[in-house]
Amino acid sequence: MTGVGTYFWTFLRRDRWMYVWWTLGLTVLYYSQAVSVDGLYTTRAEFDRAAATMEQNTAFIAMAGPPRALNTIGGQVMWQASAFGAVLVGLMSMFLVGRHTRAEEESGRDELLRAAPVARRASLTAALLNALLANALIGALVALSLAAFPLPAADSLAVGVGLALCGWVFSATALVAAQLTSSTRGMYGLAGTVIGAAYALRAIGDVGNPALSWLSPIGWYQGMHPFSGVRWWPALLLVAGAGAAAAAAYLLFARRDFGAGLWAARPGPARATPRLGTSFGLAWHLQRGSILGWTAGLAVLGIAYGSIGDDVGSVMGDSQTGHDVLVQGGGDLVDGFYAVALVTLALIATGFAISSALQPRGEEDVGRVEPLLATPLARRSFLLAQVATTVLGTVLVLLGAGVGLGAGYSLVTGDAGRLLPFTLGALGYLATLAVPAGAARLLYGVAPRWARLSWLVLLLGFVVLFFGPLFRLPDWVQALSPYHHLALVPAEPFHWAPFLALLVVGAGLSVAGQIGFARRDLR
Repeated sequence: MTGVGTYFWTFLRRDRWMYVWWTLGLTVLYYSQAVSVDGLYTTRAEFDRAAATMEQNTAFIAMAGPPRALNTIGGQVMWQASAFGAVLVGLMSMFLVGRHTRAEEESGRDELLRAAPVARRASLTAALLNALLANALIGALVALSLAAFPLPAADSLAVGVGLALCGWVFSATALVAAQLTSSTRGMYGLAGTVIGAAYALRAIGDVGNPALSWLSPIGWYQGMHPFSGVRWWPALLLVAGAGAAAAAAYLLFARRDFGAGLWAARPGPARATPRLGTSFGLAWHLQRGSILGWTAGLAVLGIAYGSIGDDVGSVMGDSQTGHDVLVQGGGDLVDGFYAVALVTLALIATGFAISSALQPRGEEDVGRVEPLLATPLARRSFLLAQVATTVLGTVLVLLGAGVGLGAGYSLVTGDAGRLLPFTLGALGYLATLAVPAGAARLLYGVAPRWARLSWLVLLLGFVVLFFGPLFRLPDWVQALSPYHHLALVPAEPFHWAPFLALLVVGAGLSVAGQIGFARRDLR
């Protein structure tokens, strides 16, 4: 097929850093579970006791999957990482496929390339091959890392193969979504819905009717039973599912016009609502789906953490290292656990804060900001509306996390007294999230090409929080992390001084970014 090779190597070059970060992140996700479990339980009795506690927790099962061989390191790795790993490869596949299909058509670049002597399906095939290769690479490295731990080679291979094949299924379904929709946003929405539905079917099936789990590719992956009597025939379901979806995508591609989707774009109203006539109304409209999704996701995760109740000791075992990580060297174990749970939820919420702060960059890249600013809308008003949306969205996301944590704890223990402290504890991290969001705003305003470097603040916070004391990082390195300065509520009393100081730093970075944006050229 003429042009496939050229497209493919071009896509590989464009995606080389995405390959690196996604592969590294997913490999660390699986390998770190093995390391943490290995150091957490010092005796077989406490391992068995913790496994029995987890097997009885319905919220954990809905979140992670069916409990199999939880008194083994391999069983714990598969249980804790497989569902989230499958969702992550699904998201990666969605972004890779969308970037090189629907986004290229929407921008008009694909039409220019098609003027050259290339086959009509060349870009489609290259995009699919690119996603398949990325998933295969991730599966291979995950399998190798687990085998090197060492865990049984055949089971480790099953983990990696299942993960790669699960990614292949979601790559093919994303390709179908690209044929049905006429916009990148619509394609991501449809493909993301498929991933969410697969996760939900698996969760409902694992706690209710097991037949529903077999309607989900995530259920097929977990049905391979690595480390609990591995079986390979569910892999055939994944291969068949990926092949059927890819074939459907090619058939649909042949039936649609270039630049259009098989589902006609729904025309908008003849007149915009009054709120869309304001800069804040437009910013909220563009980000409301993301805000609601992050809020719901953090609330569900908070419920899962809270469902442990006061049973923290049974789950954690007698490992001194695990206790030190939770209580940061002293204090009550239950309070320490929920303090770490809150800061973990805040770390995840930082992903929303940064992505929301970078949202104007995406709008500017596709050329939608320039026409807006050609109207009487001032640059300052445009960016202030984006800032306000980020702040409001961050408050809602943190509120969802805190309420979810308190609700989960209350449902298990019957003690509703922790609902308000957990909620206020989550909102206390608003100042911490203001710093990476402000850094993203500063880079966008001054040097938009380097705006994605703001994600390093999140990476630094993760490393310092969870590995700083263990690796004895220098104090000045730990001080660079905004998460290092706030008290770990409820294990430690809240202090206003560092909270206000971080708010000032975040606001200062944001103001500097707005000044830079007002003085630079667009795009």
